[in-house]
Amino acid sequence: MTTDPPVACVAIAVPPALLARIRGVATVVSPPIAAPREAILALLADAEGLLCSNLLPIDAALMDAAPRLRVVSNFGVGYNNVDLEEATRRGIAICNTPGVLTEAVADLTLGLILSLSRRLVENADFVRTGNWGKTPPPPLGFDLGGRTLGIVGFGRIGRAVAKRALAFGMQVLYHDVDTWPEPGVAAEPRSLEDLLRESDVVSLHVNLTPETHHLIGASQLSLMKPGAYLVNTSRGPVVDQAALLDALRFGRIAGAGLDVLEVEPPAADEPLLALPNVVVFPHVGSATAETRAAMMELAVGNLVAVLGGQPPPACVNPETLAKAIQRR
Repeated sequence: MTTDPPVACVAIAVPPALLARIRGVATVVSPPIAAPREAILALLADAEGLLCSNLLPIDAALMDAAPRLRVVSNFGVGYNNVDLEEATRRGIAICNTPGVLTEAVADLTLGLILSLSRRLVENADFVRTGNWGKTPPPPLGFDLGGRTLGIVGFGRIGRAVAKRALAFGMQVLYHDVDTWPEPGVAAEPRSLEDLLRESDVVSLHVNLTPETHHLIGASQLSLMKPGAYLVNTSRGPVVDQAALLDALRFGRIAGAGLDVLEVEPPAADEPLLALPNVVVFPHVGSATAETRAAMMELAVGNLVAVLGGQPPPACVNPETLAKAIQRR
């Protein structure tokens, strides 16, 4: 077995103190910031670890370019960029950063709901464009108290959103493939169909998997109330964006608040962006200084642990660890 330190490819910007932590267990190679995928692949021939954004596709071609790869540490909770079956087959540990972004995403979700209910973006634009005092203001919003919030996906983030909504006096329903009561959270389980029918606001908090791709499409949108709103802070492809556009254009639902889209960033002529009843944010659910720092620390901790022969704090395919923590 080689005694040389393992090679780690660090494909995102890492603060100096955390980069020094990686260098304590590995030789670091790094592509230029915002380098194309090809430049990253060129550095992987000897790499045993990869620290990257969850926007980088981790597919068979990348794994072929990295025959010694033992761990991929994603900066982000999502891992839909990974061919998980292939990585598991090859014994590559796939790590992510769950938990540390729960509160930030839940806060942003409530912010989107408030933006829709009180027409915050419309009113801000009304002032910014010089219309205050010249034309009628935007239509009145609505109170959240007494309204029904339906949460699809009742994991960490879904439950955190429920607690915030309850504090605003909302009734909370939830749908999850694994249903369980949450102590202190007065939320009621529903089938997906019943949740869509009953809710004034539907908020999505599921991972993107083959089963959840286009989970919300034309048939699901047709079940929602004409006055209901859809909020998505999970992953864009959970919603059939073309079907959502039709539902919004023809008044089948009242509006949408989106932190994620099917294609990011969207084309300049993306029609959703022109609709007055849609609020779109640029995928900023975890974008606070504190949360991003915690995500980076966890991502680095995952990488360092596996390269150092230890189980990582967060791994989505733990069945690989017996092999992944051993040098090859």
